[in-house]
Amino acid sequence: MKRILTVLLMGSAVYAQGQNKAEKLVDYVNPIIGTQRMGHTYPGATVPFGMVQLSPETDTAGYEKDGHYNPDVYKYCAGYQYDDKTIVGFSHTHFSGTGHSDLGDFLIMPTVGKLQLNPGTADKPGSGYRSAFSHQNEVSAANYYKVKLDANNITAELTTTARVGFHQYTFPKSDQSHIILDLMAGIYNYSDKNVWTYLRIVNDSTVTGFRQTNGWARTRTLYFAMSFSKPFYQHGYKKYDKREVYGGFWGKFNQVKNFPEIAGRQLRTYFDFKTEEGEKIKIKFAISPVSMDGALNNMRTEVPGWDFDKVKNDGQQLWEKELHKIEIGGSKETKLNFYTSMYHTMINPTVYMDADGQYKGLDQNVHKADGFTNYTTFSLWDTYRALHPLFNIIEPKRNADMVQSMLAHYDQSPEHMLPVWSNSGNENWCMSGYHSVAVIADAVIKGNANFDANKALDACVATARHRDYEGIGEYMDKGYIPDERSGVSVSSTVEYAFDDWAIAQLAKKLNRNDIYREFIKRSENYKNVYDPTIGFMRPKSAAGVFRAKFDPLSTINEGFIEGNSWNYTLFAPQDPEGLIKMMGGDKRFVRYLDSLFTMNLPDKYFAETEDITRDGIIGNYVHGNEPSHHVAYLYNWTDKPWKTQERVRMILPMMYKPTPDGLGGNDDTGQMSAWYIFTSLGFYPVAPGSDEYSTGSPAVDHAVINLDNGKTFTINVKNQGPKNVYVQKMVLNGKPLDKLFISHTDIMNGGEITFYMSQKHK
Repeated sequence: MKRILTVLLMGSAVYAQGQNKAEKLVDYVNPIIGTQRMGHTYPGATVPFGMVQLSPETDTAGYEKDGHYNPDVYKYCAGYQYDDKTIVGFSHTHFSGTGHSDLGDFLIMPTVGKLQLNPGTADKPGSGYRSAFSHQNEVSAANYYKVKLDANNITAELTTTARVGFHQYTFPKSDQSHIILDLMAGIYNYSDKNVWTYLRIVNDSTVTGFRQTNGWARTRTLYFAMSFSKPFYQHGYKKYDKREVYGGFWGKFNQVKNFPEIAGRQLRTYFDFKTEEGEKIKIKFAISPVSMDGALNNMRTEVPGWDFDKVKNDGQQLWEKELHKIEIGGSKETKLNFYTSMYHTMINPTVYMDADGQYKGLDQNVHKADGFTNYTTFSLWDTYRALHPLFNIIEPKRNADMVQSMLAHYDQSPEHMLPVWSNSGNENWCMSGYHSVAVIADAVIKGNANFDANKALDACVATARHRDYEGIGEYMDKGYIPDERSGVSVSSTVEYAFDDWAIAQLAKKLNRNDIYREFIKRSENYKNVYDPTIGFMRPKSAAGVFRAKFDPLSTINEGFIEGNSWNYTLFAPQDPEGLIKMMGGDKRFVRYLDSLFTMNLPDKYFAETEDITRDGIIGNYVHGNEPSHHVAYLYNWTDKPWKTQERVRMILPMMYKPTPDGLGGNDDTGQMSAWYIFTSLGFYPVAPGSDEYSTGSPAVDHAVINLDNGKTFTINVKNQGPKNVYVQKMVLNGKPLDKLFISHTDIMNGGEITFYMSQKHK
C-alpha cells in the first residue's frame, strides 16, 4: 500500500509539473494595460521584436496649434488612449510606451455607405470615416486585436508576422463597401511631415508604394505592398497638397479615379467592393525599409496564404516561447502584471531589415546584415538601465545582435557616433548621455559578445570624446558641463560620468589600461556638480560658481532633464560608496532617502513637465521616470539594507496594476516593465557594466529562468506574503549568501537561490 501511495504521489507530481509546463502564458498578456493616461502603450497586434505593430488610432490631434506645439498630442504617443470613444483606423508602425512619437504609418479603415475620405472629429464621428466603438466589443491579446466598428457594423481583426500586418474585416451586405488607405495620417499629425508619397496599382488586388517623412527621424522612407483577398472593382484618390506652382504635365490625365498610380505629399486612397452579409475581406500589408519589391518579398516569404487564424496562432506561439523563458508562481494578478511586463519588454527594439537581410542605413545606402539581425528603435536613455541587462539573461543572442546593430550604426554615422536615440536608419539625438556605451560594456562584461569587443571599445571612446556634442568638450576640459552651456548641464554631467565608468569597465576587461585610467577618472566627475553647502547637485558656471537662485524641487530650468535635484543627486550608480561618503555618510544618506519617499512634492513643481505626473510619484520619488529606478536599491550600501526590501515591495503594487491605467509612467520601450520583472524576481542591475545584481525582496512565489544555454536558475521564496517583505536570509546553491549581491555568473551557471521572508526586518 505504501509503495502504491508513493507511485500515486509521484504520478501526481509529474502530472502537476506537466500541467505547469503546459500553462498558456499568453493568457496572462493584456496589452490594454498602460493604454490609459501615462503608460503610452498600444493594444494592437505584434510579434516579438516585430517590425510591424498593427494597432488602432483613436484621435487626430495635431502637433501644431496656433503656430506652436500642441501639448494635447502628448497623450497620443502610441496613437491610442483608452478613454477615447472613436477609432480613426489601424496603422502599421508604433512606439511602445514612449514620451515622443513619429510613426503611425499607412492607416487603413473599412467603411460602408457614402464614401468619406476625411477622418472627421471625435465629437462628430459621422462627419468622416472614423467610427465609435465600445470596450465591451474589443479584444486585445498577444498578436491579436479585435473590435466592432459601430458606425458601419464592421468587425475588425488584426494580427501580424514580423514584417506583415494581416487585417480581416467582416462586412455587412452593401454595394458601397470601402477600404480607405490614408497616406496622410500619422501619429502627431504634423502637417509638413510627409515629404513625398507614391502609390502604384499592380493589379486589381495588389498595390505598392512608399512614404517619405520628415520629423523626429528626418530621412525616413518606408515602402509597402498591400494585397486584398478579393479584387476591388474600382479605386480612387484624393490629393490634399497645397497648390503646386510646378507639377509637370500630369493634368493630361484624370488621375482621380481608376488611374494606375498617384504621387504627392498628402494623399488618401480608397478601394471599393460589393459585399454580402458576413463576408470577410482580408488584407496583407507588408513593409520594407528598402524597396517595394522588398515589401512584396516580405509578404510572400512570411504570409504566402490567406489563413488569418494560422498567422495569429503562429505569432502567439512565438510569444508563448518567449514568455516561457521565465516561469513564475503567484496570484493571477501577479501573473497578469508579470507576463504583460514581459510582453512589453519584447516589443522594442524592433527588427529593421527585410527577410533577405537588407536594410537602409544612416548613410542612406542599402546594406545587408551579415551574420546578425539588424535592429532599430533604441531608446537608450531609458533601456540601458534594465531592459538590455534583462536581455543579457533571457535574450542573449538578440542583445548581442542589438549591439552589432549599434556598431553598424556607428560605421554608417556621418558624425561617427554610437546611437543616442535611433529609429529607422535615423539618429534622433533625443535625451542626454551616450548610453549605448553602457549597453556594449554590459554585454562584454557578462560574456555576451559575439562581436569585436576592441572595435566596440574604440567606438565607445570616439563617441565619448566627440567634443562638439552637447557639452562633451567642456566636460572633458572642466570635469563638468557649465550652466551657460546647457539647460540640462547637471543631469548630463552625471550621466556622462556613469557612461565613462562603463567605458572604463570595458577597457579594464580588455586590458586597455590607458583607456581605463582616462575614463575611470572621468567617472568621478559627478562630484564636481555637488554643492556640499546645500547637499544637492546644482548647476555650476564656467567660472566654477554654483548658481545662486536654485530650487532642488523644481523640474523646470534647474539644470536637469525630466527630473529635479532631489532625484538626480542620487545618480551615481557606478559609485554608491563614494556618493554616500560625499553626502555625509550612512546616517545622513538614509535620512535623505527616507525623506525622498515620504515628503510631499506639490503639483507646481512638475506642472510643466510632460513626462512626470502624479501617477508616477511616491513622495518626491519619481518612479514614472527612469533616472530614479536604481534609487530604492541604494539602501543596500548602508547599514539599513532592509529598507530596500521595504521600498521595492511598496513600489510594485503602487506603480503596476493589471488595469488600463496600470503603469505609473511611460513604459519607455520596456524599461518600466523590465524594472518590474527584475524587482519581482528579487534582484536588480543597479550599474549596468557590472556583473553584479543588487538583491531586494521578491514578489513572486517561485520562479524558474530557462536560460538559452539549457540551464535553469530557480528562485525559491519561503513564507511569501504581502506583509512578509523582509528577507531574513538567502541561500545560494545550498550555501548561505552573506552579501546583498549575486553575480551574472551565478545566474548563467544555473542553480537556485532561496529567499526566507518575514514580517520583521533583521
